Amino acid sequence: MRVVIAEDLALLRDGLIRLLTAHGFEVVEAVDNGPMLLSALLAHRPDVAVVDVRLPPAFTDEGLRVALEARRRLPGLPLILSQYVEQLYARELLSDRSGGVGYLLKDRVGDVEQFVEAVRRVAGGGTAMDAEVISQLLTRRRRDEPLAGLTGREREVLALMAEGMSNLAIAARFQVTDKAIGKHTANIFAKLGLPPSDDHNRRVMAVLAYLEAEPT
Repeated sequence: MRVVIAEDLALLRDGLIRLLTAHGFEVVEAVDNGPMLLSALLAHRPDVAVVDVRLPPAFTDEGLRVALEARRRLPGLPLILSQYVEQLYARELLSDRSGGVGYLLKDRVGDVEQFVEAVRRVAGGGTAMDAEVISQLLTRRRRDEPLAGLTGREREVLALMAEGMSNLAIAARFQVTDKAIGKHTANIFAKLGLPPSDDHNRRVMAVLAYLEAEPT
């Protein structure tokens, strides 16, 4: 699995290279600024890119803007962003319904195996979202939007779904049956207006449903 890394901190960049290489990934290029990132993504067309949102020369949202541009040129390019992303950009990334997306706060990544699994999941077209990101997004919702109809447990299940957890994993977290979580997810889909479908992206669409709600 081929990876491009964009991180301006040399020690962290080297650490990511060593970590991913040790777990069987091929790091085809690692860069430290926005312009080089775009060139690397277009040249290598990697299976997944791990991108710091704030890169030189602007140190604001340079990495994010380059990643979005690359995804426009390479539809479905899987992206893992290492900083919190505003809802506007999150909607843009998720609304095309193609390609994996992850939001992982690098100062909260403490489990190597979970990080590696998140990279694999996003490369496979799934989602991987830090619980703190989900919490911030959920608390920005208006009370009269669809999420207001969810129960507290359904909100918790939705948050874990958005992190990329399966029903079985969520059931283990809450120490309940897989069937019980299946009922919760069915209720979530119904309340968010997502009818039964064979589309495996319904979970992504559930995340998108609350990202598209009006901010407070």
